[in-house]
Amino acid sequence: MSKNQDEELIRCSFCGRDAHEVTSIVAGPDVYICDRCITDAADIVKDDLEAAGKARKRPRRRTTRRKRLMPREIKAALDEYVIGQERAKKTLAVAVYNHYKRVESKEYFHDYDGVELEKSNILLSGPSGTGKTLLARTLARILDVPFSISDATALTEAGYVGEDVETILSHLISAADFDVQQAERGIIFIDEIDKVARKADNASITRDVSGEGVQQALLKVLEGTVAGVPPKGGRKHPEQSLINIDTRNILFICGGAFEGLSEIVAHRLSVNTIGFVTGQRQRFDKNDAQILQYLEPDDLLRYGLIPELIGRLSVMTSLESLDDEAMMLILTEPKNAIVRQYQKLFAMDGIDLFFDEPALRSVVRKAREMGTGARGLRSVLEQAMLDIMFEIHSLKDVGVCRVTSDTILHGTKPIYEKRRASA
Repeated sequence: MSKNQDEELIRCSFCGRDAHEVTSIVAGPDVYICDRCITDAADIVKDDLEAAGKARKRPRRRTTRRKRLMPREIKAALDEYVIGQERAKKTLAVAVYNHYKRVESKEYFHDYDGVELEKSNILLSGPSGTGKTLLARTLARILDVPFSISDATALTEAGYVGEDVETILSHLISAADFDVQQAERGIIFIDEIDKVARKADNASITRDVSGEGVQQALLKVLEGTVAGVPPKGGRKHPEQSLINIDTRNILFICGGAFEGLSEIVAHRLSVNTIGFVTGQRQRFDKNDAQILQYLEPDDLLRYGLIPELIGRLSVMTSLESLDDEAMMLILTEPKNAIVRQYQKLFAMDGIDLFFDEPALRSVVRKAREMGTGARGLRSVLEQAMLDIMFEIHSLKDVGVCRVTSDTILHGTKPIYEKRRASA
């Protein structure tokens, strides 16, 4: 075959032109591309890169504005997941609404009569297992913003073994898929904030690196600053590239059990005044479930938080201890109720699961003995359901499983009913 015939057989695999119609053709494994297609492809890639660059430079806030929920709508959404705690839910709804209204006022309204709206972070106090973490996580789900949980017990002052305060920001950036603009609108829940209280009121020559030192390091982050965060977390070092994140629009929710705080509040409310008083002064019980609603900043100061940190947590609310009726509702009412979760697991295997009311009462009673609040409910049910979930798959034609009080209290087998034949 001649050379001219070979050139006539060679055609561009993309446009179909032969070798005589183009200047040059690049050959690959069983594929050819001409110079015209290469030029067109280069122009397409260039246009795409320019468009992507403009999209990165364009402020996302102009295209991601969402409908702002009113406080009543936020509280109604919280009611679907959190039982009780009416005062705390109302306080959170108003605080979150005002916070994101402040964020949008900076993003969309450049001239706001010269009035600058300041950020109000939130402090949640209350016994363990009353729903502090659940409230914060549910808020983030409702608002569709990045959310992260950090434990204050792992934090230490910069330069010491442990995690730096900036670690809590790296967790948020990771939750936002490393989209810094989204992370700057997120919510950070700092749990166990009471564990960084000062260990003693008197000054000491030794540094409190996991107590007051952490409180000092949190001040600028809570108030608002541009912090340099290691992209993969961990400790900083001089040659490391950092991600800069502005914390002015990040909402910080700090929570803690504050063991012993109720005693401080009760003592302040019950102390007698000096001089003549008319009538007997009311005495307050530290075990009263309502005692923390009288919480004041001075009580937190006595507990061990420094004044600067208290001033940056301007919205304070407390969660009440759960009574038996509230724990019964927690078992069955919320969208993510524990009983509903077990019923869903059994339904996947074609089995209907039922709990008698005395059985649920027994679960509540055993959970209260544990003293861990709502967390105890799952612990009791996990222990009671373990043998049932292990054995039920070996039983034939079981369509209904009914858990009784004896199953919860004494570990007896539940009542099994056979699967009904389909009509």
